[in-house]
Amino acid sequence: MPHVDLLLIGTGSGNSILNEEFRDRSVAIVERGTFGGTCLNVGCIPTKMFVHTADVAATPAASSRLGVDETLDRVRWPDIRDRIFGRIDPIADAGQVYRASHPDNDHVTLYRGTARFTGPRQVEVEPADGGAPVSLSADEVVVAAGGRPVVPDIDGLVEAGFHTSDTIMRLERLPEHMTILGGGFVAAELAHVFSAFGVAVTVINRSGALLRAEDEEISERFTHLARRRWDVRTETRLRRVHRQGETLELELDGPDGPTTLVTGELLVAVGRKPNTDLLDAQAGGLGINPAGLLVVDEYQRTTVEGVWALGDISSHWELKHVANHEARVVQHNLLHPEALRAADHRYVPHAVFSSPQVAAVGMSEKHARARGIEISVARQSYSDIAYGWAMEDTTGFAKLVAEKGTGRLLGAHIIGPQASTLLQPLIQAMSFEQDVRELARGQYWIHPSMPELVENALLQLE
Repeated sequence: MPHVDLLLIGTGSGNSILNEEFRDRSVAIVERGTFGGTCLNVGCIPTKMFVHTADVAATPAASSRLGVDETLDRVRWPDIRDRIFGRIDPIADAGQVYRASHPDNDHVTLYRGTARFTGPRQVEVEPADGGAPVSLSADEVVVAAGGRPVVPDIDGLVEAGFHTSDTIMRLERLPEHMTILGGGFVAAELAHVFSAFGVAVTVINRSGALLRAEDEEISERFTHLARRRWDVRTETRLRRVHRQGETLELELDGPDGPTTLVTGELLVAVGRKPNTDLLDAQAGGLGINPAGLLVVDEYQRTTVEGVWALGDISSHWELKHVANHEARVVQHNLLHPEALRAADHRYVPHAVFSSPQVAAVGMSEKHARARGIEISVARQSYSDIAYGWAMEDTTGFAKLVAEKGTGRLLGAHIIGPQASTLLQPLIQAMSFEQDVRELARGQYWIHPSMPELVENALLQLE
């Protein structure tokens, strides 16, 4: 059984751990999917490249209110798709070639296949090409094997055929109609993308609102706006799927009873799950929580000595910036076991790149009140700042939650243009413990500019 100093499982954020300081260690890397992980290949990066293109395609539809009459002549889907993956695929290929054959990596062995634990710090790799399994052991192991889309148990779904976020972006052609099952961030982003490209979109969601994980007011506003663009069917379940030639028949149960919907493509976007089951993690003695995530402490150590974990396999946030942060923590702790560094998960922000954008960090109003905190809440509309007048935005707003007395910012929630950018100074304030008074009046705010949305919201807080 080959033995190495360090075994890395997964080539997303885990791949970034290796630097020149590991040159004196023997390393094995195992990857079951496309080199580079979810974010590069099927997640953050391609989706945002599609979103930006969709934003451009959607511009003419809203331009007339500004006195500019524009038309969208056509959308060249193959050109859009191939521009995006024509850039991403070579990066993934080059990353694999670099790890497999570059002289800088002569201490690294790359295995393509699925790793399954057979004991503490021992795995068996089933090669992707069907060859003989390879057993490996290591002094230390980093599990960064990510997650994958959830496929619900729906009658006829597998037989009829469907897409997940792993496959939908590589469609051969755009359908006239697409149905999206789910109401979270993946559903919201891809509904925006395909509707902007001229596809009629129906969103099927079991609950009564989209983006339910957001602050209630944000979720309510987003759902209201989504109904203007898409056929949104809330409190509806997909019971059965049946293929009829080039189309799918979806049998639904909704508030008005059973209905049948005919669609060209079905995107299942009901969530993601960690790949712990594919790893046989329990065979390696690794603790798993009820959500299926590997159990880690503040230093990213698992329940087995010498085994670390990071990213979607152990984090409920499922965010690339969290995985990157955890990778830096694990890298430090591997190199400096005498001075362990803890991960900082106090203020984890996120954004939904739909239309409108949504971004948030910290507590919602509901969560803060449930904890018994005396709070001050401020709301500032885009329509009440000068740059909002320029954009004629009448629906976006920022909502801030702060602790009375201390002026400590507890949460920030924004829905509207450039929400992900506008949130950043609020993340900084929370991370470096600036109170809302200091943040609002301790610096200049450019006038007129979008950040005045944040400034004016801060000034409303008690």
